[in-house]
Amino acid sequence: MKEHSQSIIEAAKKIKLIAFDVDGVLTDGRISYTSSGEELKSFNVRDGHAIKMAFRAGLTVAVITGRESTMVQRRCDELGVELLYQGTRDKHQTLGYIMERTGYAASEIAFMGDDVVDLPVMLAVALGCSPSDAAEEVRQRSDLVTIAPGGNGAARELVFLILQAQDLLEGLMDRYLP
Repeated sequence: MKEHSQSIIEAAKKIKLIAFDVDGVLTDGRISYTSSGEELKSFNVRDGHAIKMAFRAGLTVAVITGRESTMVQRRCDELGVELLYQGTRDKHQTLGYIMERTGYAASEIAFMGDDVVDLPVMLAVALGCSPSDAAEEVRQRSDLVTIAPGGNGAARELVFLILQAQDLLEGLMDRYLP
């Protein structure tokens, strides 16, 4: 795992909720349509497993996206993500609603986004993150830029960083090791 600054590690130790954008973060950002007009998205199974591990560690996971998609609903259902907000025009306002609903403060939240519409949320939380292929304007303002691109391990990288900072990763890995 990449070495991180002490300030990132200290922020990660306090995280209780990890929120993600979808397109460009949980997916590679491409949207495909079938000839009948159905939308297709591809999600990384390892990112999904990391989200499951976050839940097992007692963390909360939220998804905030400006688009609406049955594929996103299905994926969140599969992973057990109950805090799903689709069709969000003001992600910062949605963050406020999530904070009210969960009782978490901004200092306890990490958010990963990839485009300028995500900046208001990224700049309002303790750990604003982006995948390596995020828009330049976003990467420049991120506390953490992952090595992995969106849809290809970026979410997992963030989750594992937080789990490691909180000394939870090793215990979670025990179930996979002989």
